[in-house]
Amino acid sequence: MKIQTVGVVGAGVMGIGLAQNLAQSGHHVILVDISEEILESANKQIRNNIRFQSFFNKNEKVDNPDYILHQIKFSTNYKFLEDTEFVIENVTEKWDIKKGVYAQLDAICPETTIFAANTSAIPITRIASLTKRADKVIGMHFMNPVPMKPMVEMIRGYHTSDETISTAKELLAQMGKESILVNDSPGFVSNRVLMLTINEAIFLLQDQVASVEEVDRIFKTCFGHKMGPLETADLIGLDTILFSIEVLYESFNDSKYRPCQLLKKMVDAGLFGRKSGQGFYTYNGAI
Repeated sequence: MKIQTVGVVGAGVMGIGLAQNLAQSGHHVILVDISEEILESANKQIRNNIRFQSFFNKNEKVDNPDYILHQIKFSTNYKFLEDTEFVIENVTEKWDIKKGVYAQLDAICPETTIFAANTSAIPITRIASLTKRADKVIGMHFMNPVPMKPMVEMIRGYHTSDETISTAKELLAQMGKESILVNDSPGFVSNRVLMLTINEAIFLLQDQVASVEEVDRIFKTCFGHKMGPLETADLIGLDTILFSIEVLYESFNDSKYRPCQLLKKMVDAGLFGRKSGQGFYTYNGAI
C-alpha cells in the first residue's frame, strides 16, 4: 500500500531535496520550517533544481515544476502534520533543537505515524527516547543531493520494530531508492568514517602539508573518488561537519574526534561551503 502523505521537517539543503524527491515520486508533502522566508527560498530552490535537471536530461521526460510544487504544502505550522503517515526530520544537528521538534511531533501526529531521523551522527535510540513511540522511530541517513543518490543508510534503534523497518524500505522503494540497514551507533557507518576523514584533511590544510586542491586531487586521482574530502565538506556544509564531529567527540570521549581548530574558525566566520557561497572553495551564489 503506497504511503500518500509525508511530512518533512526542516527546509535546509536536505529537506529541500527530500521534498522534491518525494513530490516527484507522487507523494503529497508537508514541508515545515520556522519562517516564511526559509520556505520561500525552499520553493525557489526546488523550482531551480527541477529546471537544472531538465538541462542535463534533455532526452528524458522532465517533471513540470508547477505540478511538483503543487504537491508540496509549505508551512510554519506543525499542525498540518497531523494527517501524515510518515515524517522525516532534518533539523540542525543540535540536541536542544531536536528535543523541541520531537515533542511537537509526538503530540500532533497520530500514534501510527513513523518518525525517521535524517541525522548525521546523533544516535537513533536517544532520539526515540524523546517520544512515546520508540518502536516507530528509525534513522534514514540520506545523501546529498537527495534526488540523485540511490542509496540510503538506514539505522535500527534499540526499539525500532521490524514493521517500521519494512514500511521505511517501502517508502524508499517508492522514491526509487535502496537501503543498507545498520545498527545504532553515533555516526553510524558512513559518518563515523567520513567525518574523521574530512576532519583530518582539514588538519592537513591547517598544518600546511598540502593545499586544498592538492588534498582533493590525491583522493580523486589516487583512489578514484568523485569528490575530494574538502569538496565533500563544502557540499555537506562545514557547520554540519562541525556539529557531527562534536557529537562523535562527546559520544566516544576519544581524542581522535577532536574538531580541527581551522574548522571551528571557518564556521565562526560563516564559511559554510556551497550553501553560503564560500568554504574551502568559492561558489557563484549561495544555495
